[in-house]
Amino acid sequence: MKIKSTLSSHDQPIINIEVNSQYDPKSALSEENIQFQREDSEDIKSHILATDGMVVIDTQMYFTKPQTEIFEINDECIVMDFVSCTNIEFQIEQLENEKYLKQNTHNIFYTTKYKGTFKIPAFEKVNYLTIIFSKEFYFNVINEDWKLHEKFSKNILIQKSSYLTSKYLPFTSSIQWIISEIKNCNRKGALKKMYIETKIKELLIHQLESVVSKPKQQEKIDSEEYNKLLEAKQILDNDYRNTPTLPELSRKISLNEFKLKKGFKACFGTTVKSYIIKLRMEHAKELFQNNSTTVSEVAYKCGYKDVSHFSAAFKNYYGFSPQKFKINTDIISFWIIGFSFFL
Repeated sequence: MKIKSTLSSHDQPIINIEVNSQYDPKSALSEENIQFQREDSEDIKSHILATDGMVVIDTQMYFTKPQTEIFEINDECIVMDFVSCTNIEFQIEQLENEKYLKQNTHNIFYTTKYKGTFKIPAFEKVNYLTIIFSKEFYFNVINEDWKLHEKFSKNILIQKSSYLTSKYLPFTSSIQWIISEIKNCNRKGALKKMYIETKIKELLIHQLESVVSKPKQQEKIDSEEYNKLLEAKQILDNDYRNTPTLPELSRKISLNEFKLKKGFKACFGTTVKSYIIKLRMEHAKELFQNNSTTVSEVAYKCGYKDVSHFSAAFKNYYGFSPQKFKINTDIISFWIIGFSFFL
């Protein structure tokens, strides 16, 4: 399986890799960092993880002049696509898609031969995570006969290019959290491969859950209102330490409080308040992985002025106090370091 990405401003591909399409659980995980910079006019960073049958590409790009990216894969593949940018016009051959990518959305698609054209405007920060599977690898991750996956699976088996769902769906907080864990993983060797593959399976579960819940979410919400709710979610995602009050959030997105509360619950399966707590608690969990961080520091970084309020929220969310969680995290970290030493 050959994967290539070419930009209109470059003579040579910025990504040009090849992996074996066959699934091999014993194959090693390789890692590569790619970076191009041209003064203030261009900044390209790409982090690539690859093993037999699977490639993970995390890319950030910024240009002062419009660019066109051509992304190609020479063999049939399944792609888990996570987009953290907007205003990118795109077209994937063999597939019917929306004209523009939307920020913080995701989908899965299958194609017999991938060729995507992405028109990138000037001064737009591009950020996407793409996970590419060979067909054999994919069906080792998920059972091809699973009912939830049945239509998409059949299309793969008869080599019919298709999306898992007709439209890109918004990130859930769980998807954002797992993406962050994949991007920030600092493990090495066999442990890193085990960790990354586990996280990819988690991502797939959450993507499929999004598909199941989507029809109910959209039944009573028109597209204009839905976009406003996505905007509200993005405001909370961007700064969950200093979140606006419900009336302030309502004014920011030009949607009354009743529709905001009802629509947010319908679309994202949780209330605005619960969603903020979830974001803060997941960030707290991440911060506790740093052994030198105190509970009071974590409370402050998560938007709590009172440590006791943070501790109560943490215990209510996870079922035990932050002090106990921190002790357990320290023990697990010590075990992993010791295990790595003996590998």
